[in-house]
Amino acid sequence: MNANRRCFLRGLGGTVTLPFLGSLSSATPNQISARTRFLVVGNPFGMHPQHFFPSDFGKEFTISPTLKSLSWLKDRLTILSHTDHNMVSGHGREVSFLSGVLPSDAKAFPEKNMSLDQVLARHVGSKVRFPSVGAALDSGIRMSWTSTGVEKLPITDPHQLFDHLFMNLTPRQKEQRRHMLDRDKSILDTVLDQCATLTRDGSKAECDRIDQFQTSIRELEQSLADRDTWLDYDKPSFDISGHFVGESTITKKYDAIFDMIAYAFETDLTRVASVEFPAELNYQDIYGVNRSYHGCTHNGRGENLVDELVSIESFQIARLARCLKKLDSIQEPMSEGSMLDHTIVLFGSGMGYGGTHSNRNLPVFVAGGGFKHLGHFDARDASGNNMPLCNLFVTLMQRFGLERETFNTSTGSLDLGLA
Repeated sequence: MNANRRCFLRGLGGTVTLPFLGSLSSATPNQISARTRFLVVGNPFGMHPQHFFPSDFGKEFTISPTLKSLSWLKDRLTILSHTDHNMVSGHGREVSFLSGVLPSDAKAFPEKNMSLDQVLARHVGSKVRFPSVGAALDSGIRMSWTSTGVEKLPITDPHQLFDHLFMNLTPRQKEQRRHMLDRDKSILDTVLDQCATLTRDGSKAECDRIDQFQTSIRELEQSLADRDTWLDYDKPSFDISGHFVGESTITKKYDAIFDMIAYAFETDLTRVASVEFPAELNYQDIYGVNRSYHGCTHNGRGENLVDELVSIESFQIARLARCLKKLDSIQEPMSEGSMLDHTIVLFGSGMGYGGTHSNRNLPVFVAGGGFKHLGHFDARDASGNNMPLCNLFVTLMQRFGLERETFNTSTGSLDLGLA
């Protein structure tokens, strides 16, 4: 193997990920029609099980303490007990929440460790300006992954999220942006030409690796074309100022994030969004909480620390609940029902409970989406085995309009009919 080939292939494994193309707009303004959206909210360390899971099963279940802010939504809620990705306990597995696949095992699966949100975003494609939008505070939790195994980083500041979604460029900025896009397209064309040369002479393993890289490059080329198209269309306006009157708190910041996502749904800027609650986030402006979220998970069953942990987890659900009320108050354009009835909402984690580092019995619920909801559902089969969480993901994909029967570690689907 010559030196040029070695250098190029080394680049495929690391440096040539083109991160400057991360959060890309999509192409062609959409027509107004009935549409399905997807919102996923996750944290890295699960939930305190005794406070998250209801004590009884069925549609008439008693709402649990952590989920109390969702009481008004009880008839449009499915809480799943006994579902997971069948992984051993410990840190590092939580990154598989939306895929069921660890990055280290990704080669064994056709879509690698591509996450559910990115599968749906790929399906939406050029129908909207942003195929997906991800947001968090301070840092992400490694929740979203592309088909090539690259982590899709969230925007971690509400003001940056505002700029991304709603800030319009000046004519001069548009001209500069278009020049940058033309330059990037030229770079990608050159890279594809180099790939073609290497493919003619390479081994099968090299060719497979290059083919995967070429697929990524073609996806990036399409994304660049999409961005170019959208430069000629202004974004909708959104007033963020009211969220930051007085002291800037974690409550105000997450409410701003959720409000911007709700408005992005309403104006069809995007149809796929994710919100992450990171591990080291400081929740000390919540009454009774004196340490970080991660610190509270290492509670050793200490009553005070458990109380703080449950307060943090209840806060996460309450912020989501506020967003869902907003979505439920908006009439769906060109269709019956509210926007919530046309938005699949998934909450969950890739870890069951941080206090024990268990990755079994993941805390998961689905809200809205127009389903015939099951209340609190025991997902175990007749033999008492937990249901693969990817079975639920197959159902959500089908509701979103994908013709799918399998996804990674799935063994079937979950029967959630439409209301």
